[in-house]
Amino acid sequence: MYNVKSSKAEEFIDDQEVLDSIAYAEENKTNKALISSIIDRAHDFKGVSHREAALLLACELEDQNKRMVTLAQDIKKRFYGNRIVMFAPLYLSNYCINGCVYCPYHRKNKNIRRKKLSQEEIRKEVIALQDMGHKRLAIEAGEDPKNNPLEYILESIKTIYGVHHKNGDIRRVNVNIAATTVDDYRKLKEAGIGTYILFQETYHKKNYEELHPTGPKHDYAWHTEAMDRAMEGGIDDVGIGVLFGLNLYRYDFVSMLMHAEHLEAYKGVGPHTISVPRICPADDIDTGDFSNAISDEIFEKIVTVLRIAVPYTGMIISTRESKKVREKVLKLGVSQISGGSSTSVGGYDEPEPEDQNSAQFDVSDTRKLDEIVNWLLDMGHIPSFCTACYREGRTGDRFMKLVKSGQIANCCQPNAIMTLKEYLEDYASPDTKAKGEITIARELESIPNDKVRGIATAHLTELNEGKRDFRF
Repeated sequence: MYNVKSSKAEEFIDDQEVLDSIAYAEENKTNKALISSIIDRAHDFKGVSHREAALLLACELEDQNKRMVTLAQDIKKRFYGNRIVMFAPLYLSNYCINGCVYCPYHRKNKNIRRKKLSQEEIRKEVIALQDMGHKRLAIEAGEDPKNNPLEYILESIKTIYGVHHKNGDIRRVNVNIAATTVDDYRKLKEAGIGTYILFQETYHKKNYEELHPTGPKHDYAWHTEAMDRAMEGGIDDVGIGVLFGLNLYRYDFVSMLMHAEHLEAYKGVGPHTISVPRICPADDIDTGDFSNAISDEIFEKIVTVLRIAVPYTGMIISTRESKKVREKVLKLGVSQISGGSSTSVGGYDEPEPEDQNSAQFDVSDTRKLDEIVNWLLDMGHIPSFCTACYREGRTGDRFMKLVKSGQIANCCQPNAIMTLKEYLEDYASPDTKAKGEITIARELESIPNDKVRGIATAHLTELNEGKRDFRF
């Protein structure tokens, strides 16, 4: 039976509730009065329920779908302004003992080159990432207690934070590793991680177990309840997501929102981020084997409705997606993107030889970070390298209160401007720098608070003089 506050996965992601929500959406997908009333109410910027979101996703009325797009754009502007947060993944190891059928890391794959970075190799990778201009990383590793024990992850985090090269520093390390124990989550918290990220892949229990036939990840409840344990261990910023295309997208869409509602009801804080990856080609993985793969149009609508349903949550899109798709969804709700990414183990310090593939998936957007920053500036965005909230203790419920009230903009906009200025001074090409300076001048004038604008202006002068790392 459905219970949003239950600690049991099969109760807060209740199969019948998901199916009932999908049936409700199908029954009412042309009910203009009902759909219009939900959209009207969503203009209070407080989100909608998983069942209401299911109906918006199923809506077949063109005029109401256009209203949703406009609303999603308005919500994004209210909560995030023009800011787009930049990050890069860093794959530490692809050793894995799971049997996930959609991932080339699976244990039976004998084609992929297995690799694990040493601490010295990690240091070189971090220097290469710093030389691009990155300040925020998401570290990734396969599940393998022998090759990738928690101690290795903790040592790697310490190495990353300890590398100071020229004006470069990695100021926030987010972690995407397998579900673990409360004690291990406490250790990750003590190591100073930002967000703990774990994708559910699919919430449909039977399909989940078939997609993960062997290994620790086969345990649906252990995996689905991981965020509860992470929060119990003191990690108050968590990131969820599904891999669209593994299962019927409406089922996973509704379930993911139910998970977000559970975290808020049971732990007091919804997810800090939601990621929206789609199944894509990789070594020995053919997307043609997955009949539930979704079109660009459906993908864009998923992003639109997610932004309406959970306005307070950051939304992430990776280099799995093409420039064309990323450009569209940036306007609809995405607030964080990766740039200049390598999905191989290593690959930043020295490009991986073509005959030694260790990548988890193929990259569609292969542009360098400076090209992506330049592109974002052309579209009127502020590429942000900000990590201030994490370092100022604005996490969990403290962060969410500021976001939901709209007060976070008093910090985020000037911080985005100042971190962009750092990037322009230290890493940008001449063309990117020229465009960035125009953006900074424009955005500085739009800061509504005179005091904040004055402080930001003073810090920009100091940045010109060589000082670094200012934050509100």
